[in-house]
Amino acid sequence: MDHDEALIHVRRHYDQLGDAEWDRLTSSIAGRVSWEIHKRFAWRWIPTGGRVLEIGAGPGRFTRVLAGLGCAIVVTDFSRVQLDLNAQHVAATDAEQYVQRRELLDICDTGRYGSGEFDAVVAYGGPLSYAFDHALGAVRGLLRIVKPGGVVLASVMSTVGTWRHLLPAITGWAEVHGEDANDAILRTGDFRQAMTDQHAHVCRMFRWSEISTLARDAGGVVLDGSASNWASLADPEVLARIEADPDRWRRFLDHEEDACRQPGARDGGTHTLIAVQPAPPRRQDAMAVNADA
Repeated sequence: MDHDEALIHVRRHYDQLGDAEWDRLTSSIAGRVSWEIHKRFAWRWIPTGGRVLEIGAGPGRFTRVLAGLGCAIVVTDFSRVQLDLNAQHVAATDAEQYVQRRELLDICDTGRYGSGEFDAVVAYGGPLSYAFDHALGAVRGLLRIVKPGGVVLASVMSTVGTWRHLLPAITGWAEVHGEDANDAILRTGDFRQAMTDQHAHVCRMFRWSEISTLARDAGGVVLDGSASNWASLADPEVLARIEADPDRWRRFLDHEEDACRQPGARDGGTHTLIAVQPAPPRRQDAMAVNADA
């Protein structure tokens, strides 16, 4: 399955998912923690009042977070259904005044935007996990369109964290489809080679070492990283008792945020978050630019 075929498959998945995507980060304790970690990561790196390109915006949860930072937002998604849902969920709130426009976009095709056009790019929800063989070019494109000193925030599906979180289901899948297929997915993170169900969710998962190396190879400087969850993937009954007490829950989230950012834990959540900045031009390149000027 090549990139174009995979993209059609993924777009169909999100079109059919529809408004269920709105509840994905709030329907479980692990999801609510992931939502909180993603928000805190954005608050740490997104400049207040900056101009932001949001890729894979979905129905608009993070659009509203960016609006809360006073950002001017260009909202994009590769699913027309999700883009229409974004308009529905955001238009009824004060956040709509911060949306400059909405448009369909494949993360691999950012050529329509000028170099240094944005203060930040946010690609939450895993858009880079659908770039497959074009991931390096996609990241180069994201770094091109942010200003010097700007930042690209992305989250990708985690190979190791998903294996940890969904071990019973993955074990059952391997029993049906074979351990060789399971080995291949864990080795590469690429679900395309194991497609047996045309309705399955196809994506490319990453390890922290892979996504951070990809960012550097694309010309970026890695500023920060985090798992989306760590202890919150444990016993949901225990977590429910903690969540019921606001003080204990606040303390838990603070500890969870700290744990997720540890180098040894960045592979441990369902998603991995990364903050990347364009590398400053080399001295020779800067001299050439100045000479041309």
